[in-house]
Amino acid sequence: MPEMPEVQGLADFLRSKLLPPNAPAAVIADVEVLSFPVLKTAAVPLEELYAGPVSDVERRGKFLILTAGGVHLVMHLAKAGWLRWSDALKPGHLRPGRGPMALRVRFAASGEGAAEPGFDLTEAGTRKSLAVYVVRDLADVPGIARLGPEALDVRAAAFTELVTSHRGQIKGLLRDQSVIAGIGNAYSDEILHAAHLSPFAIGAKLGTDEVQRLFEAMGAVLDSAIENAAGRPAAELKDSKRQAMRVHARTGEPCPVCGDTVREVAFADSSLQYCPTCQTGGKLLADRRMSRLLK
Repeated sequence: MPEMPEVQGLADFLRSKLLPPNAPAAVIADVEVLSFPVLKTAAVPLEELYAGPVSDVERRGKFLILTAGGVHLVMHLAKAGWLRWSDALKPGHLRPGRGPMALRVRFAASGEGAAEPGFDLTEAGTRKSLAVYVVRDLADVPGIARLGPEALDVRAAAFTELVTSHRGQIKGLLRDQSVIAGIGNAYSDEILHAAHLSPFAIGAKLGTDEVQRLFEAMGAVLDSAIENAAGRPAAELKDSKRQAMRVHARTGEPCPVCGDTVREVAFADSSLQYCPTCQTGGKLLADRRMSRLLK
């Protein structure tokens, strides 16, 4: 799932394409909905996006937001969605179907004879969760209205209060978008590994030093990931994320810190990875139904 660093990378990339310095901003020429369930709103017509040039591209949590014509095109890529940019889209419309294509946004050509650039939103797999909204007010998007503060905007004192008052597992807290926005399954694994904490650790039971390590790890991991994504084209962002992971999606590989084997706990629709030596004192985490350390 694209998380805050990758979505920020996509926002920066689109901004460079659509709001180039010393050149006119791009104008949306057409929006094709190729998978009808992806569009979650109907109150604002798509055509309002054509009323004026692109004025901003930004990110909020894991949402990518393109503003044009005074309205917002809000995109959430869910678990398997992605954005594919083309400097020269083929002319003509596509047929809606059952393939990965969900939405196409086409921009006006920059001059006579020039190609029309644009991007496609795609989603792999049969489970379709990608969501697109067209709204005048970002608060009209339920997921945005529920978001907590951005992960890198949370201060140490506020973070300590969030953690020490949380009676559930710390990985769940990091992933809760209503508490801290932008962190998902992958970066919560990476943050907990960097903090030398078990994903099953209970927030309210963490000591002062552990909470401080967790706060510092959150900042360091996300800052590094954002730096890694900066300046990369959309096509490179997913691979650069995978290559930078230390434990996430590296089950069976050696931990780059201690050399122990990275282990996994599988759930119905996801999994987490961790290093026993770095995070759990060498013990293996139990099955998800038990949620405790094996003895």
